[in-house]
Amino acid sequence: MSRPRVYKTEGIVLKRTNLGEADCIITLYTPDIGKVRAVAKGARKPKSKLGGHLDLLTQSSLLLARGQNLDIITQSQTIQSFLQLKRDLKAISCALYLAELVDQFTPEQAENYPLYRLLQANLLRLCEGGNRDVQLRQFELQLLSHLGYQPELHQCLGCNSPLAPRDNFFSPGSGGVLCPNCAAKEPTARPISLDALKVMRFLLNGDITSASRLRMSSELSAELEQLLRAYVRYLLEREVKSLRFLDQLQARA
Repeated sequence: MSRPRVYKTEGIVLKRTNLGEADCIITLYTPDIGKVRAVAKGARKPKSKLGGHLDLLTQSSLLLARGQNLDIITQSQTIQSFLQLKRDLKAISCALYLAELVDQFTPEQAENYPLYRLLQANLLRLCEGGNRDVQLRQFELQLLSHLGYQPELHQCLGCNSPLAPRDNFFSPGSGGVLCPNCAAKEPTARPISLDALKVMRFLLNGDITSASRLRMSSELSAELEQLLRAYVRYLLEREVKSLRFLDQLQARA
């Protein structure tokens, strides 16, 4: 069923792109439509009634009118500004990474309510602090699961046998874990420790609260980061741009 000419929704601002002298193209992720790109006319003017409610990483209620190419935002009202994370450089860098992942992985107007809730919950959690590296890994895994890219972590993708409790191999191209015998036939497979495999299973099925209590060594954290980055890069066929700044922050820590 097509949307009416004027419709209401809510959304989280993933991206803002300047248009002309005063307008913006706003990329939103909504609970009932999925990703939407819409024009906010005059949003960059100092006295705009729209601009402050359409800041990056803001959740707002919206009234939109259907346009010939892009819909037009006619009204907006802030629901949640996530101010706490915007006062913390590491937190907002993490939030921008989450937003870019959602933007890069999702087509326009493909509803995915669980993904919307995942993004909203993680932005709220970033406001509270905690172990952000663990949170990013859990978000990556659960986003992939909601979009149909959940990695296979229980059976070898080569021979379908249950994975033995030992070091195995992770293959981005295969979409999960291979046993040592099958990994010999896959040149892009990289080792995955038993601890890393256990943590990935836990993060995939656990909630944010339980994940926040997880403690990992720096070596294990780095291993998980490298494995999931390789998988995300393989699926997107490109690097995620916001990772560059996150890496710079990590190098300074």
